Amino acid sequence: MTYAEAIQFLYSLRWFGTKLGLTNTLKLAEVAGNPHHRLRFIHVAGTNGKGSTCAMLESIYRTAGLRVGLFTSPHLVAFGERIQVNRKPISKVDVVRLVGNLRPLLANFPTEEHPTFFEVVAVMALRYFSELKCDLVVWETGLGGRLDATNIVTPLASVITNIQYDHQKWLGETLASIAKEKAGIIKPDVPVVTAAERPEALEVIKRTALSQNAPLTLVHPENFGTFLDSIELPLLGEHQRINAALAIAAVRVLSSQVPVSDKAIRTGLSRVNWPGRLQLIKQPSGQKVLLDGAHNIAGAQTLATALNQYFPGAKPTLILGVLQDKDWEAICRILAPLASRIILAPVPSERTANPEELSAACRQASISGPITVCSSLGAALAQSESDCFLLITGSLYLVGEALELLQFSAAKHQNERGLNEWGAIPANQSTNPSVH
Repeated sequence: MTYAEAIQFLYSLRWFGTKLGLTNTLKLAEVAGNPHHRLRFIHVAGTNGKGSTCAMLESIYRTAGLRVGLFTSPHLVAFGERIQVNRKPISKVDVVRLVGNLRPLLANFPTEEHPTFFEVVAVMALRYFSELKCDLVVWETGLGGRLDATNIVTPLASVITNIQYDHQKWLGETLASIAKEKAGIIKPDVPVVTAAERPEALEVIKRTALSQNAPLTLVHPENFGTFLDSIELPLLGEHQRINAALAIAAVRVLSSQVPVSDKAIRTGLSRVNWPGRLQLIKQPSGQKVLLDGAHNIAGAQTLATALNQYFPGAKPTLILGVLQDKDWEAICRILAPLASRIILAPVPSERTANPEELSAACRQASISGPITVCSSLGAALAQSESDCFLLITGSLYLVGEALELLQFSAAKHQNERGLNEWGAIPANQSTNPSVH
C-alpha cells in the first residue's frame, strides 16, 4: 500500500458518516489489542479552546521531559497533524503501516456497523501512542464527549474548557443539553477541571461530577494571574490566558501522579505553538495576515475582542467563509463591522455556506464598505494581495486552505483537507440511544 492509497482508504470511510456512540470503537480497540489500556490520558472536551488547551498541556509535559502523544481534530492541512508525538506528526510510513494493520480488522464488522473514519483514526492513534510508549496522551474529543469515540478511555483527569452554542443539531439546543454531552467524559473518581462559566452549563457539570464522585476544580480568569503575568504567551488573545490557567490547574491537580515543576510550566507555556488561532503572519511584502478559525458565535466574539485589543482602530480586509451548519448570520453580524471591505469565499467543504447569502447577511450589518463575492479563496487572495492587512476567518477549513495557498505550511500533502468532511446522525434521529 502506498501513502496515497492509505489516504484514499481513509477517504472511503467517510461513506459511513459519523455515528455517535462507543460500541464500534470499543470493539475495534478490542480486536486491535486494547492499546489504550497501556496509556495514560488527559481527556479534553469543550466548545472552544480545546485545541489550544491541548497544545499547552502537551508543551508543558514535553518540557518536563515526558514523551507526549497529542490527538486533535480537525487537521488544517495534513492528516498527520491529528496524531503527534512530541509535536512530530505521524510519518507517512507509519500511516501506511497502521492503515494496513487495521484494515483487515474491519472485516469483523457488518456493513451497518462499520467503523467510521473518526473511530478508525482514534484507534490508529491509540496503537501509535502505545507503540511509541508515550508517557502521557493529551486526548481531544471530536464531537461532544459522552458518545464521542474518544470516550472509551479512562483518563487521569478530564478537562472541559467551556460550554457555548455549537453543533446544536447533534448536542441539543440548550447550554444545559450541550453541557450534558460534554460532561459525559467525567469518569468515576477521576478529577475534572473546567473553565465553564455559564450557570446553566456549570450546574450540569457540577451535578455530573458529584454523581461520579469526581473532584471538581473550577478555573476563573483571575486564577494564576500573578503566575501568568510572568509568562509571555505566544498565542494572542485574552481567552488564551483562561486556557493557560486551565492547563496549569490540570497540571497541578495531577502533580502527585505526574510531577511538573513551575519552571517547566512557565517554559512550556512560553513555547506553545498552535497554528490557525489568531495567528499573525507578516508577508515579505509587509502585508499582515491574521488567521483565525472563528467558526461559531463565541469564537467570532473572541476574535472581535482580540482585534480591538491588539489592532485598535485597524480596519482589515475581511476574507470570510463559513460552513452552512454554523450560525453564519450571527457570525456575519459580529465580524462585518470590523472590516474596511469584505470578500466572501466558499469554504473548501461540501458543507460550505453560500457566499451570496453571506454577502446579504454582511450587508444587513450596515456595512458601508464594498462587499465582493469570489468563487474561491485563491481568487479572494488575488483580489487582496495589495491590501496591507488581511483577516481570514470563519472556518478552520478556510484557514487551512489559506495556510496552503500562502505557503505558510511546509506539509507535503495530497489534498488531505477533505478528510475533515463528516456527516453525523442527529441524536433525535437515532433509534438506539446507546449507539446513535
